[in-house]
Amino acid sequence: MITRQLNTQLHAQLNRFPVLGIIGPRQVGKTTLVKSLANPSEKKVVYLDLELPSDRAILRNPELFFKENMDKIIILDEIQLAPDIFPVMRSIIDIRRKPGKFIVTGSASPALLKQGSETLAGRIIFNELHPFSLVETGDIDYRKLWLRGGFPTAYQAKSHGAGFEWLSNFLATYINRDLPILGFTSSRIQVGRLIQMLAGSQGSILNLSTYSKSLGVSVPLVDKYIDVLEETFLLRKLQAYHANFKKRIVKSPKVYIRDTGLLHSLLRVGSITELLSHFLAGYSWESFVIQQIAAHLDSRNQLFYYRTQDGAEVDLVITKGDKPWVSMEIKLTDSPVLTKGNYIALADVKAKHNLIVTPSSKSYSFDKNIQVTNINELLPRLGDLNLFY
Repeated sequence: MITRQLNTQLHAQLNRFPVLGIIGPRQVGKTTLVKSLANPSEKKVVYLDLELPSDRAILRNPELFFKENMDKIIILDEIQLAPDIFPVMRSIIDIRRKPGKFIVTGSASPALLKQGSETLAGRIIFNELHPFSLVETGDIDYRKLWLRGGFPTAYQAKSHGAGFEWLSNFLATYINRDLPILGFTSSRIQVGRLIQMLAGSQGSILNLSTYSKSLGVSVPLVDKYIDVLEETFLLRKLQAYHANFKKRIVKSPKVYIRDTGLLHSLLRVGSITELLSHFLAGYSWESFVIQQIAAHLDSRNQLFYYRTQDGAEVDLVITKGDKPWVSMEIKLTDSPVLTKGNYIALADVKAKHNLIVTPSSKSYSFDKNIQVTNINELLPRLGDLNLFY
């Protein structure tokens, strides 16, 4: 069984907060994780899966149920399906405030769970559980995780084909069932086409007008679609870094399908050979590296990209507090080169550390204040810079 890096942090938080929230995409392992969290506890545990009508029926009178189980840890799985429970939880917590009373999971971000995050302010802490990372799988060969992505069932499947079959079914369920359950009732065909177009423009600057024209819908509606895809963890918006620059900066976000397995399923890429020959291979690699970092990044630190209207660009800027800590170029080659635009961008950002990330080259000094590192050495290096939780 693969141990999740979030485990230690969650155990500590369970002893500090009345409500522990774990959010992340469906099928990422949230239920397995929360059950393992509660097992070592001296308290008894009550688990309710709110996707089951029978379990939702138990909460017909939530106040009574919570009071009858005051001495137990109550786990509520897929809490976004019962947002009206949050005020009742607050009342119960305030009767006898103790840590570790509730553990809730959700397949939507706090923005979609706005009622909960507001009602339980000061009582709940949210954590995001990502798909498996290289740190968790312990893979020296990154290629399996890059190809299949980090969803547990896809990654642990007996073959690439079985993994991609699961990913295809996951996407169909996401569009046809999961989004409607969350109240997103727009055309499933349009949403499916948009996701396909986003995959085909992986790592590009978000242009709502282009998608609007292709889909034949309004720009505000496309914007709404994009927001929902982001809030349900399918899509990453990488915001532009533009702190106090006098240059003309590109300010629109870049967009990525977050999990590379899902990306490759959408692109119908089924092997490493097919992937390396695909015209989006470089952007897939870029998104893979970004996801590995995001999976462990301390919530106080943020990810950006930097690009000027004149073409100066660096793939990733990691801020620590409000300061640029790491600038990073991500290259799908073990013999990297930097362009004039890369050098200009690095000089503009003025990060404390400048890195070029490759698949498997040795680490070495590329230039003054610029280091080359491979993907396996990158993550411990960033950990040593205190960027991870």
